[in-house]
Amino acid sequence: MAHSKHEHAASTDANRDPISGEPGAHPVGTGIGTAAGGAAAGMAAGAAAGPVGAVVGAVAGGIVGGLAGKSIAESIDPTAEDAYWRDNYSRRPYFDPMASYEDFAPAYRHGWESRSRYAERSFDEVEPDLKRDWESTKDCSRLNWDRARPAVRDSWDRIDQRASGRLADNRSSGR
Repeated sequence: MAHSKHEHAASTDANRDPISGEPGAHPVGTGIGTAAGGAAAGMAAGAAAGPVGAVVGAVAGGIVGGLAGKSIAESIDPTAEDAYWRDNYSRRPYFDPMASYEDFAPAYRHGWESRSRYAERSFDEVEPDLKRDWESTKDCSRLNWDRARPAVRDSWDRIDQRASGRLADNRSSGR
């Protein structure tokens, strides 16, 4: 059966689950959430119940973490986020006129991608990991962690607020 270009775009834009065919699957977010949730739950269960508990905890945590990661990842449209930050970065309190958007862009991306990776944890809890990962994710940015951190946090908070149902545009746009 031939499909129109519009029907094809609608079917690919739905992020369909490859197993169930249901719309809304986000394999990256689900995988990231599964790993993060499984590791956290596995460690907690392992501490209380030993190695068998760790395995059970990892499976249970993987399911819960996968759902949390999927939910957050589905709220992220990288193209829209990049456009939002490109239009708004110069109005942020940490803006540095000596740095270009290309310096800030990897920090924003690091924030929104990390928010889905660490779905069940706060920024403060994962900041050491974010700082460590900054050197490998900053691409051509000239910003060190101390200068990139506010942009990473800003992007993280915008996704966090959207995922929790609070409007992010008023706070994140500086209004």
